[in-house]
Amino acid sequence: MTSNSEAKLTKKQLKQGFWRSFTTSHAWHYERQQHMSFAYSMIPVINKLYPDKKDRIKGYERHLEFYNCQAVFHPLIFGITAAMEEENANNPDFDTSSINAMKVALMGPLAGVGDSLIFGTLRLIATGIAASFCKNGNPLGPILFLLIYNIPTFSIRFLGVKYGYELGNDLVTKISNSGIMNKLMLSMGIVGLMVIGSMIASTVTMATPITLGVGESAVKLQDSLDEIMPSLLPLLTTFLLYYLNKKQVNILFQIIGIMVIGILLGAIGILN
Repeated sequence: MTSNSEAKLTKKQLKQGFWRSFTTSHAWHYERQQHMSFAYSMIPVINKLYPDKKDRIKGYERHLEFYNCQAVFHPLIFGITAAMEEENANNPDFDTSSINAMKVALMGPLAGVGDSLIFGTLRLIATGIAASFCKNGNPLGPILFLLIYNIPTFSIRFLGVKYGYELGNDLVTKISNSGIMNKLMLSMGIVGLMVIGSMIASTVTMATPITLGVGESAVKLQDSLDEIMPSLLPLLTTFLLYYLNKKQVNILFQIIGIMVIGILLGAIGILN
C-alpha cells in the first residue's frame, strides 16, 4: 500500500456514499448478497484516498467480500468504514484486515436492530395509520405512509453517515493509540463466528427420516443426531461447502450440485 499522509475525505465523498447507499438491495445475489452495493458506495472514498491504481484495485476488491445488513443502517457502516479506509491510507502500520472484520462484526447486530425497528415497528405503525385514512377513501393515506416511514429512515441514513464517520475516526485513533486492536479483532472474530453459527442453525434445513431397528426398539437416526449436537447435518453440510470454497470450486457448480444431491437423497428416502 502506498502511504499518503495528506489523504483526507471531504463532504463530497460522504454525500456520494450516502446517495449510493440507497442501492443496498439492488444487484443482490446468493453468494455475497449486498457486496456490490457496498463496493459501489465506497468507490468515491477509494478513489479519493488512494492515488495509486494498485491500491485502488485492492480497495475495490476489499469491499467485494460478503456483506448483508438492513438497508437503513448501511450508511452507518459506510461512515465507519470510510473513516477506517482514511486511517489505512495514512497509517502504514494499520491492519487492513480490520476493515472487513469491523463490517462483519457490525452488520449482523445492526441487521437485527434494523429489522425489528424499521420493518417490525415503524412500517407497521405507518401502515396502520395510513390504512385508516385509505379505508375511508382519503388521499392523505398514502401520503401519510410515505412521510411517516421515510422521514425517520431518511434521517437515520443521513445521521448514520455523519456520526459513523466521526465515530470511526475517533474509534480508530483511540484503538491505534491504546494498542487494543488485537483484542478487538479477537472479539469481532468471535462475534462474527457466532453470527455465522446462528445463520447456519436458522437458515440451513436438513433432516433424515431414517429409522434404525424394527418394532418398539426402532430408533430415529435424526433424534440420535440431535442428541449429539442440534443441527449437526446442516453444520456438516456447511463445512463441506466451506471446504469446496477453499478448493476454489465454482460456486455455480456447488449450488447445482447441492440441489441435485438433495433431490436424489430425498427421492430415495435418506433426507426429508
